[in-house]
Amino acid sequence: MDSWAPPESGPFVGRKRAVEEVVSRVRTGRLVTLVGMGGIGKSRLAARVVDVAGRDGFTGVHWAPLWTIGNPALLTSLVADACGLSDHSSGDPVEGLARWIGSRRVLLVLDSCEHLVRACAALVGALLDRCPALVVLATSREPLGTEGEEPYRVGPLSPDSEAMELFTARAAAAGARWTAPEDLVAAAEVCHWLEGVPLALELAAAQLRERPVGSMARLLRGRLALAEGPESRIQPARHRALRTTIGWSHELCEPRERLLWARLSVFRSGATTADVAWVCRGGPLTGDGLAEALDGLVRKSVVSLSGDRLHVYDTVREYGALWLAELGETRSLADRHALRFHALALTVEDSWWGPEQARTYARLTACHADLCAALEHLLATDPVRAGELAGAVGFLWACSGHLHEAAHYLEECLQAVAGPPALLSRLCWALGVVRCLRGEYVTAARLAGRADEEAVRAGDAALLADAAYLRGLVMLLRGEPLDALAVADAALTGPARPAPSVARCRLVRVFALTASGALGEARAEAEALRDDSASAGEHWTRSYTEYQLAVIAVLEERAADAAAHARAMLRDKLLIGDAFGLGLGLDLLAVSLAALDRGEEAAVAYGAGQVFWEMVGHPQRGTPELGPLRVRAEREARRRIGDGAYEEAYGLARLTDPFVTLGAMLAE
Repeated sequence: MDSWAPPESGPFVGRKRAVEEVVSRVRTGRLVTLVGMGGIGKSRLAARVVDVAGRDGFTGVHWAPLWTIGNPALLTSLVADACGLSDHSSGDPVEGLARWIGSRRVLLVLDSCEHLVRACAALVGALLDRCPALVVLATSREPLGTEGEEPYRVGPLSPDSEAMELFTARAAAAGARWTAPEDLVAAAEVCHWLEGVPLALELAAAQLRERPVGSMARLLRGRLALAEGPESRIQPARHRALRTTIGWSHELCEPRERLLWARLSVFRSGATTADVAWVCRGGPLTGDGLAEALDGLVRKSVVSLSGDRLHVYDTVREYGALWLAELGETRSLADRHALRFHALALTVEDSWWGPEQARTYARLTACHADLCAALEHLLATDPVRAGELAGAVGFLWACSGHLHEAAHYLEECLQAVAGPPALLSRLCWALGVVRCLRGEYVTAARLAGRADEEAVRAGDAALLADAAYLRGLVMLLRGEPLDALAVADAALTGPARPAPSVARCRLVRVFALTASGALGEARAEAEALRDDSASAGEHWTRSYTEYQLAVIAVLEERAADAAAHARAMLRDKLLIGDAFGLGLGLDLLAVSLAALDRGEEAAVAYGAGQVFWEMVGHPQRGTPELGPLRVRAEREARRRIGDGAYEEAYGLARLTDPFVTLGAMLAE
């Protein structure tokens, strides 16, 4: 599987016929939707189908966890992320995603569509129309209603066989094993009372640490009898069984565990234990009390813990949210959740110039859905804080491929925030970088001008330098290196500025010197900036100094040095997940390899690089001087090995996982 899938709580049990039927439909159909109640096992069945069907016949399998988002406007971006598309284009994101999938036979899994049914139906319909070999496997509590959809009803496990097998396996994992006939009878009775609902069985099995199975069967029989009422005539018994089991699990929890269960419902992307400690503390949940409550919820299978990250089933989260509302804490927990991720976002600038940069990238990527949720909440309740959060993460999102989300929230914040000038300058700067990377140079230049004006009003030297960086970047990409040099020089004189702002302006100066032909001066300044970046433990700036050193080495006909610099750039770009930079770096490596008379390897590098360019949704970019180098190197490689050999190597690289190709090239 190429991307995220649900965590496994144990071996897959039963549903052999269902797996075979769904696999058959996936292999012959276009849209299959697994439909069923919460907790019935739709996601686990989908994962099993992918394990079987995805082994052959598909060039890619991508899993989009839709439960992590609540805003339909973010649906396409989430699916694009799941598909490996870091869209830098300025057009319709659906069209960009359709181009990326193209005619490849891709299996796309949309997990938990029920809260976004209309948006999912529209997106799926558009993608299926434009991508002739795409197959979509969805999970939802109701069908999408799209033309050509094949709904597949996911029912409970057979109580006498599959349910008993699952219950026995999960009970053994909880340390409960039975051999006495009366225990086997009681276990079978539990499976019948719980109607074979997998989540209910898993929660019940976790309770066997606290009581014997015979006692559980008696208590469950009584509780389900009490659950009979008017609604039982319109809802299947398995709904009551699941609600009863979740409610029973809730009652078995200690008071602190119940409180923590409710508070955990605020998280979207799976919290770290540090996030839990920050957001959920208070009252009896402090220090050891919170840690013990979390350990209790893990033991009871209410949440699962992998490393330091938690996962909560959708149905369990929904139950917790109901209790949070009963406690009157919904707003206060949303406030604390937003403040947590606001505080995390504000660490970006502090950690940008230092050894924590790569870790910060990884941390904020992992909690992306929670950052979006915090922004949604703050836009409605505290627009200034929303602007601070968006301004803090906007540049990082731009560098790591989340351009559509960055543009969406930065624009929302600019509309909602009237001041102060420093915040407006930061928002305009971050949005300008996004627009520039999308090739919208006129808009980016206008935003740079406004960022500069607001920075002047604020009297903030760092913001003035960042506005200058944006202006210089636009000039470089438009082929105006002397103007960019003048802007960078002006920004680097005057009062002291923070290291990240200074480094970005120094980088503009290096690029401008190279493009204007002052190669010796450019090389000296690039080496100095690289050494400063390395001393600080920073990667983003250092990667672009290596890029410039590679360009300079190519221009000075030092091909071996150019290849070494290109590989150094690629290693840094891998650490921060920059698909745009990986495309640039592979192009430069190809140029270097062609100059070293390694035409076949150059073709492979170009092929892998082209995949990364497709990932960012637009043709090859970079500063203007790179274009002629690409053309000349490709012509030389073709001359050396022949067009046929070149096309074969290039085509094979296009069909190979680009990260595999990249890893082999970096192994030298």
